[in-house]
Amino acid sequence: MMDRIRSAFNGMMTSERYSRFTLHPGENGERHAEVNLSDDATEMEAHGSPSFRPAPHRQSRRTVVFVILGVLLIFIFGYLVGYISHHKPRAESSCEQKTDNPVDRMNASTVWPVPPPDAQPTWQDVTQLLADKLTSQAFEEALRDFDLPKRSAGSGEDISLANSIFNTFKNLEMDPWTDRHYVQLQTPDSNRPNSVKFGSDDFKPKGYLAYSAPGRVQGRLVYGSYGRQEDLELVQKSIDLTGSVLLLRAGKISFAQQVDNAAKKGAAGVLIYLDPQDYKLVANTELYGHVHLGSGDPYTPGFPSFNHTQFAQTNSSGLPKIPAQTITASRAAALLQRIGGPDASNSFKGELQSVSYKLGGVENVTVEVNNVLVNKELHNVFGVIKGFTDPDRYVVLGAQRDAWGKGFAKATVGTSVLMELATAFHKMVEEDGFRPRRSLVFASWSAGEYGSVGATEWLEGYMSSIDKSVFTYISLDGVVMGRGSFIASASPLLNGLIESTMKEVKMPVGSDTMYKTMGEKNWEAKVLRPMSMDDPAYPFLASSGIPSISFHFISMNTESYAYYGTDLDNKDHLNYETNQHTSEIMVTAAQFAGQMALRLVHDHLLILDPSRYNSLLTKAVSKIYRRISQLSKSGDLKGISPNWLNRARGSYQRAADNINNAIANTDLTDREACRLLNDRIMKVEHSLLSPYVSPVETPFRHLLLGRGAHTLASIAETTDLEELRTQLALATWNLQGCASAMVENIWDIDDEI
Repeated sequence: MMDRIRSAFNGMMTSERYSRFTLHPGENGERHAEVNLSDDATEMEAHGSPSFRPAPHRQSRRTVVFVILGVLLIFIFGYLVGYISHHKPRAESSCEQKTDNPVDRMNASTVWPVPPPDAQPTWQDVTQLLADKLTSQAFEEALRDFDLPKRSAGSGEDISLANSIFNTFKNLEMDPWTDRHYVQLQTPDSNRPNSVKFGSDDFKPKGYLAYSAPGRVQGRLVYGSYGRQEDLELVQKSIDLTGSVLLLRAGKISFAQQVDNAAKKGAAGVLIYLDPQDYKLVANTELYGHVHLGSGDPYTPGFPSFNHTQFAQTNSSGLPKIPAQTITASRAAALLQRIGGPDASNSFKGELQSVSYKLGGVENVTVEVNNVLVNKELHNVFGVIKGFTDPDRYVVLGAQRDAWGKGFAKATVGTSVLMELATAFHKMVEEDGFRPRRSLVFASWSAGEYGSVGATEWLEGYMSSIDKSVFTYISLDGVVMGRGSFIASASPLLNGLIESTMKEVKMPVGSDTMYKTMGEKNWEAKVLRPMSMDDPAYPFLASSGIPSISFHFISMNTESYAYYGTDLDNKDHLNYETNQHTSEIMVTAAQFAGQMALRLVHDHLLILDPSRYNSLLTKAVSKIYRRISQLSKSGDLKGISPNWLNRARGSYQRAADNINNAIANTDLTDREACRLLNDRIMKVEHSLLSPYVSPVETPFRHLLLGRGAHTLASIAETTDLEELRTQLALATWNLQGCASAMVENIWDIDDEI
């Protein structure tokens, strides 16, 4: 009876109907109510949701009085009828609504409690959504779209591809923008080709090394294996390297490091070739690369090249001072057959045909390099999927799109993965209701082949603020090089995230997870590699203090891709290395990168672990301890103790433990509490950059992973005792400053030092 009265009441009061509403995201990350009027007065209340009334219409006082009296009369009448009709207590609970209409019953059964403002799909839900949108067919189409015959940095093809990517981001409603940089790149002079002359053999190679010092040098030809410091020290025992021209085989270290090591030994020039022992390539394959011991435009070191007309040219300290040139394996064989001199050690010997590998030092060779600088306009293209809670914080996924030739593995694959991930995340937001807490930025870089020029110029352009917003960089360059194995280089802060992602993603063309395939508990030894200077993620980590990772699916028992820097980096060779499974491996690579990004934007708490630096710090400080102990015992060093550095190490570890304890004792559904914890975590990597060195002279300022006299590794090896004293003190305060930055309150700072 009461139900019928309520229904009649609702019919009379049509202007005052209750509302059912759902939550939708607002621009500020909060959710707002969208009103759907319903005749079922108590449906939402029965399920515990708040009620909502439309604003009352303007009515006369007389009408209001009559309405109130009518309501009271109906209520009294209904109460009396109900009391008379229902002698026995009702069996139904007073908080439930019973309906006779089947449609109303269906509607009632499908109304769920309104979720809290920060509700998210489960982790399993979002990872499945991502996996469903990454298919091998989609990647095959992307590879066809981005496979170009040539794509050199700053060329018409490069700009056209940048515009295409911009338009794709625009169609995906990702608010795209472009950063333009005006840089100087080095190319061969078409009127004066580079040349090498050895006896009667005079040839003009097509390959070259960008940023080589120009000029013509002559000196005794000397073979120096890979050109590592230990290699050249071994050669020096037999041959004076001063004024010589070193013939080096590519591999182990970068071209820039090879040339730098040669210059430090007094060499006048360098020739570099691909030995068949390391690179199973055609003997006449030309080789391309760069020899800038740094990244970015070497003529605007430490500052951005937004407008090159405003600044006088400044040379990077990493520019080589001697000429360097690449030659083919067949040309190198011809030189080594006539080089003469003492026999090389077995460790120096490669697999060139009819070559006995002698050290040389007998006959002169002439090297002439005539490379010229050209001004180029570069376009970096960005698209963003904005976060719904913390849009001012973002993870960046990036890939270079330029290459020396076709650059299929170097640029086409990475660009394809970048665009497919952007499309997948866009669909998850627009079609599936995924709401990332933080923003995802997708970046297409130019001039990566010249030493991450485009990416570095962007970092330099926003150096003062970028570390406060970018909390991780994921490089997509070279993610597919082969099949069967997996390697990665990353900040230690990301090791835990790498491990958890490997446990969830299956290896391509197999059923086991990456974690199981790569040794489970021993995965770090098999997977992790130190990040080298020519790694595309290195400037983000060592120059800007952003936790970064680059990773590669690769063939078994290999460490690099043989076709990089050659015209053989094409689709056929990559398909050969992957056994025709390139697109399937790209799916796995995209899932790995995508799941890492998902975890970083999905969870309240950033999955970055400061305690992962503990073992690396302990090893580095231990080496300094041993070095100072040796010098003290010999009497060469007095009044210096490494104890303060060790105390700073202890401060760091206590600060890391404090963060982990705070995490363990924090309600991780509390958004504001997690943001405060994230603030502390985000300070770690950037605080490890030395504040005592100039980014112009020493761009890779990271205390542990950088390059320069300020690093702990350099302090442990320096022979300059005054330098040791100074750098030890600065490193101590650098590390202590990092520990202090990680502390929540200023009164909790460890002041033991």
